[in-house]
Amino acid sequence: MGEPGQADAEPRAVRFALSERQRVAWLRLYRTDNVGPATFRDLINHCGSAERALAMLPELSTRGGRRRYPQIPSAEDAQAEIDGLAAIGARLVGIGEADYPDLLRLVEHAPPLIAVKGEPAALHRPAISIVGSRNASMAGLTMARRLAGDLGAGGHVIVSGLARGIDGAAHEAALATGTIAVLAGGIDRPYPPQNAQLLDRIASGGAGCAVTEMPLGWEPRARDFPRRNRIIAGLSLGLVVVEAAARSGSLISARLAGEMGRIVMAVPGSPLDPRAHGTNMLIRDGATLVTGAADVREALAPLDGAPAPPEPRSALEPEGTMTVPPDDDARARLVSLLGPTPTAVDDLIAETGLSASQVFLIVLELDLAERIERHSGNRISLVVGHA
Repeated sequence: MGEPGQADAEPRAVRFALSERQRVAWLRLYRTDNVGPATFRDLINHCGSAERALAMLPELSTRGGRRRYPQIPSAEDAQAEIDGLAAIGARLVGIGEADYPDLLRLVEHAPPLIAVKGEPAALHRPAISIVGSRNASMAGLTMARRLAGDLGAGGHVIVSGLARGIDGAAHEAALATGTIAVLAGGIDRPYPPQNAQLLDRIASGGAGCAVTEMPLGWEPRARDFPRRNRIIAGLSLGLVVVEAAARSGSLISARLAGEMGRIVMAVPGSPLDPRAHGTNMLIRDGATLVTGAADVREALAPLDGAPAPPEPRSALEPEGTMTVPPDDDARARLVSLLGPTPTAVDDLIAETGLSASQVFLIVLELDLAERIERHSGNRISLVVGHA
């Protein structure tokens, strides 16, 4: 049987347990520069295992046009991270393992590994995300607390990003009933640092947990927050924006939630308050208007008892079947079709006449060579400056 994350005839009926050797290899692969969630999945599917993918990385990236070998963490470095997590009461969970949240598994670019600290059972309860302004008004804080408290009392876990303002208020109101803090940095690097005590209460309270895909000790950068936001959206059935300016990270979370098929909701505010411009725009564009927990429950009611959507299947070949590498002419022909505008991989397959497995292999090689950028909907674009 292949490793977790591979295509399988009945993936939802199967749960895997990584061996310690596999966990080290998975971590090394995911911590390799330029190996994101989609590339990780493609490598596992093409190579059959993380260990084999690590061995093939130099060849694959060179074929894609990379001039230097990728920086691969050593087994000792990976084990040190695993041991460091254990020392603070956290652990790594791989996609497909029992403690990996089911809804997050359905996300197109779900992280193959997450660090979890606290009660993992919270990841399998019905969840609602509540996000909003860091510079929140008193009315916004009150609404966030009321929503989180009422929804938590009704059996929902509250997901948010541990930021100041709305996020912190939602977490605090749901401490007793269950809340999940999603971090943009390492599990030991909450942002802002002032919320470290709140994080400890979430992780040690017995009802909630903290989650991140970032390495232990990682200080969050600006570009890490959208990655965090996709996990916030992916963990929940729906997302509520309480306050948000016209240009806000909360709107990124709302957009991602919509792309994932989650229900997007927003609390209306005064047109005179800049902190309500974003939420009012969401409502204008079709988000569900929310004035209390009853509105949220009503919006989510159609999901109760609905069958889970099918898990996404990879178009790559299963373990044991290696793709015949395409020749240089085929690679050049595919690259010539790419530009800065995102292009669907299915369109490339139809246009080039190559097999799906060969196109996916070229895409994998180009990705490892840092020549393309991946987009939602299985689309790719050429990185500016490459040809």
